[in-house]
Amino acid sequence: MHRGKGMKFVGDSRVPQKKGFIPPKDYSEYPHKTEAFLPNFLLKEWMVGAVFLVGFLVMTIAEEPPLEKEADPTASGYIPLPDWYFLFLYQLLKYPYASGDYKVIGTILIPGLAFGALLLAPWLDRGFDRRPLKRPVATLAMLLAIVGVYYLTWESGVTHNWKQAAQQGKIVEKVNIDKSSAGYKLFKENNCVSCHGGNMQGDGPGPSLVGKNLKPDHVADVAKNGVPPNMPAGVFKGTDKELKQLAEFVSKVSKK
Repeated sequence: MHRGKGMKFVGDSRVPQKKGFIPPKDYSEYPHKTEAFLPNFLLKEWMVGAVFLVGFLVMTIAEEPPLEKEADPTASGYIPLPDWYFLFLYQLLKYPYASGDYKVIGTILIPGLAFGALLLAPWLDRGFDRRPLKRPVATLAMLLAIVGVYYLTWESGVTHNWKQAAQQGKIVEKVNIDKSSAGYKLFKENNCVSCHGGNMQGDGPGPSLVGKNLKPDHVADVAKNGVPPNMPAGVFKGTDKELKQLAEFVSKVSKK
């Protein structure tokens, strides 16, 4: 059969027609609803980011950072305080059933459940409505998270001993302490380090001994008789000769 003028091609409806690439409509067809990503949208994002960056830089220049003295591993009485965005977790670890023998609950279980709920949010609530009342699961979860984080952060700031924290973190003048001397050995043997710190700068419950101009007689009296109610009597355990040696050492370090 020769191809001629009267030949017709008939398509079989049972064979699906392969759809080609359908380009999306141009953004200009949606007036006031969308815009080009480059440069319109991206430029606006950069401008907003630049404003926040400049504002942050101005705040860091205007406000002096709250620096503290160098960390001392011998300071057993130091009260730590994390940055503000971790205060709620810090407060959580103060409760009986989230710390101590139950620390796994406060460090792993509760944060794990919170982050797990956040990861599963798209499957827990698959509604398309934007009204909060129409999406009770997502709304309730978000409200619980906001209230919990806000309350724990507030409680952490209220219960923290800011006065003691300011004293223990205060930057003081460095002094050269001969830690190999007999006086420092007596200072350490009588457990003075736990209150006054290894550098004698008040890293624990006790005050700093640096720059106080303490007299040897006063140091000996305090070491033997104490200072109620913070320091009990009988802290020093040694002979009178050792007490005099300790007092002279502390007095020498305390000179301005």
